[in-house]
Amino acid sequence: MTATVTETPAPEAAPPAAAVPVSRVLRFELTKQFSAWRVRLLLLLCWIGPALLVFAIDQQSTLPSDTLFGRWMHATGWAGSLVALGFCGTWGLPLITSVVAGDVFASEDRLGTWRHLLIAVRSHRRIFVAKAIASLTVILLLIAGLTFSSILGGLLAEGNNPLVGLDGHSLAGGEAGTRVLLAWLCVLAPTLALAAVGLLGSIALGRSPMGLLLPTIVALGMQAAQMLPLPVAVRLALPGYAFISWNGLFTDPAQLKPLLIGVTVSLVWAIVATALAYRVFVRRDFTNLTNDGAGRRVLTVGVLPLAGVLAVTVGLVAATTSGAGSSGINQSKVQKSMATAFAHLYKLQEDEMRRPALTEAQLHTSASCLKSEGIGTQEGPGTDWRCTVSWSVPGDNVTAQAIYQLDVTANGRYIADGDGPQEVNGYFLIVTNGRTISNPLWQFDGNVDLLS
Repeated sequence: MTATVTETPAPEAAPPAAAVPVSRVLRFELTKQFSAWRVRLLLLLCWIGPALLVFAIDQQSTLPSDTLFGRWMHATGWAGSLVALGFCGTWGLPLITSVVAGDVFASEDRLGTWRHLLIAVRSHRRIFVAKAIASLTVILLLIAGLTFSSILGGLLAEGNNPLVGLDGHSLAGGEAGTRVLLAWLCVLAPTLALAAVGLLGSIALGRSPMGLLLPTIVALGMQAAQMLPLPVAVRLALPGYAFISWNGLFTDPAQLKPLLIGVTVSLVWAIVATALAYRVFVRRDFTNLTNDGAGRRVLTVGVLPLAGVLAVTVGLVAATTSGAGSSGINQSKVQKSMATAFAHLYKLQEDEMRRPALTEAQLHTSASCLKSEGIGTQEGPGTDWRCTVSWSVPGDNVTAQAIYQLDVTANGRYIADGDGPQEVNGYFLIVTNGRTISNPLWQFDGNVDLLS
């Protein structure tokens, strides 16, 4: 009898598991973001804090007059939001990008969950896209909270009154609101640039706290550079300049060229830094549990390309913009800005004192400004600018004069402090028809267009 041998067929290989869709990974990343206590705390602070702070400042008798638009917080609700914007550009937004974007990848290194995440998702690209979009979503929600909360607090405190711009002209409530929203929209670009730097640092430095602090350190470095007497081309080539250049929206005509350059530079930095972060992430070795980033090599890969972007941007701005090699502040610009601002504010003072209506053209205003009493070159920032403003008094065949001491900063902003005569700019308050009001000519802010 012959035995029959039956061969058992080999089991078929299981088909490879498909990668998880980006939408599912994104939902998972958003859940992780909003479950973190620090993100919840930031959301609470950004959506409630500015309204309470602006409203509380408006109730005080002393205003932050050294802050841009701070002296107008008792006059209009729109000024409070701009004061909040100035603070956020300096401290708030860099800290937000550090907490959110600077930790989105590093948190996996601290928890040791990279291998689990990669096994579940099976795609480096999908993980990177989901984490980047999740951090961007949180940052946008936080900025939206800062914007609407600060506007609400100001409007509740002072209402929809006209806003005095940086050249003294008055913006009606609707126009002021539009420009305030545009100003907040413009700071999105440098915030995205810092967020992209945060992504790069989070991947490059792993669990190191330096990755978390990198966006704030970069922002503080750019702010320090803006305080130095740098050429205009270098100043505009830094993405942090867009945190300042929104000031140009509040002049007539608007100083749009520096603003557009600042926004464009910031977006270029955001794209380049994000591309570098993606490149580093997809090339990272996750099989070695002791490797939580590529350290110095990745920083070199990240720093050198961004330095190259800065060099190219400086060259392009210098080649396409006249006068970009200087400070952008000279005698003729200061004189023109002072004459324009004084004319607008003199008309505002006459209106508040219920005097006959007049126009700026009737005043024939001019200004003569000297730096260091005329010694040396008449250009550049400094506290030693002194201006004599002359104007024709309507109805009288005389020419009046007023003296101002100017503190001109390197970014073009200046504070003009009245130095007589007393009846024009010598008093902080003026009394008219039995009521006391602020004197708009006592001290005011102005802005020199660095590229005009």
